[in-house]
Amino acid sequence: MTNMNIDKSKISIRTARPEDASDLLEIYRPYIEKTAITFEYDVPSVEEFRNRIIRITKKYPYIVAEYEGTIIGYAYTHEFYGRAAYDWSVETTVYIGMEYHKMGIGKLLYAEIEKISRRQNILNLYACISFPDVDDEYLTRNSIEFHEHMGYRFIGEFRKCGYKFDRWYNMAWMEKILGEHTASNPKVIPVNELS
Repeated sequence: MTNMNIDKSKISIRTARPEDASDLLEIYRPYIEKTAITFEYDVPSVEEFRNRIIRITKKYPYIVAEYEGTIIGYAYTHEFYGRAAYDWSVETTVYIGMEYHKMGIGKLLYAEIEKISRRQNILNLYACISFPDVDDEYLTRNSIEFHEHMGYRFIGEFRKCGYKFDRWYNMAWMEKILGEHTASNPKVIPVNELS
């Protein structure tokens, strides 16, 4: 199914549900087992993944892209750091089924995440991205390039902080600002309270 053409008009985006855990985990599994895109070593159980969905959706958007009834990608935001002063900031995550890369699915998901985040009064989006000194079979700079294309800017890096597949990888922070920072920004609205 690599390099297939899909009709983007048939892609729908909806909120993830706990019962999607198995399908989402199958999208995530090869990133754990075959890449250094995630620094996670072990594939979580379906139950653990379901609990992650439940925990995140209490406050933040967790969405999936479906194509002809099949989930082909997902994205979510989550707490940036556990202090009240950071409420207006979130970390973003996106994973696309391996056979659906470079088809614009990530762009669709991120556009929807941004729309929801704006409605929540979120101001700062942050992406934590692993990257190599030199592209290899486990990791390239594609994620950094994708985020640059989506309007994120590179704001910092940690050198050789992640060890996977017997080699060291770097981690970058990228940022996108969604709104104006004022002395009286509106309170952040949990996603389940949006009308």
